[in-house]
Amino acid sequence: MRVKIALAIASLLFIGTTMVASSEVSVGVKTGDWIEYQVTVTGTPPEKHDVTWAKMEVATVQGTQITLDIEVEFSDGTIEPQKATLNLETGQLGDDFIIPANLNISDVFFDKNIGNITITGVEEGTYAGITRSVVMAATSETKYSWDQTTGVLLEGTSQYPEYTMHSIVDKTNLWQPHVLGLKPVVFYAFVIGVVVLVVIVLSVSIIRRRK
Repeated sequence: MRVKIALAIASLLFIGTTMVASSEVSVGVKTGDWIEYQVTVTGTPPEKHDVTWAKMEVATVQGTQITLDIEVEFSDGTIEPQKATLNLETGQLGDDFIIPANLNISDVFFDKNIGNITITGVEEGTYAGITRSVVMAATSETKYSWDQTTGVLLEGTSQYPEYTMHSIVDKTNLWQPHVLGLKPVVFYAFVIGVVVLVVIVLSVSIIRRRK
């Protein structure tokens, strides 16, 4: 009887731990989010690795599962559409396009192709025209930088015996670049305010002249 009780308690503890681990996986993207990359390849890459540009768009998000529509442009100018399904909980991350959001130094996430990956640094970096908080990690072949808030890949450099590939974000709708140091919404609100003020001043001036 005591053995059965002990097993039951152990089972409950395991389930509880699994539930906590699952709840800790944070998804930072939503349907419609997209990001474009400029890619530079040096050396002699194998077929279908001579990439010059890529775009990743989030098609669906269901829990920790994310479906992506991907376009890849090769050096000969051809563009190939692809699809990928990620699951941040099970470690199905593709080429680590998206990882759990809001990770910090020493946090660990699982990639089923590599194993556990530990965040080794957090710093500020400017990507697609705006300063973001960036988390970093490295494997035996690749150095990664991800956006801390969303978990999307910002920059990656992979080194192989025959070639090197460097990818960096170029455009995205996840954030917008500042205009004269201001967020676009604030900047355009300021411009509209100035225009309205000028119109009012001119109108008052015209009315006074007529009188």
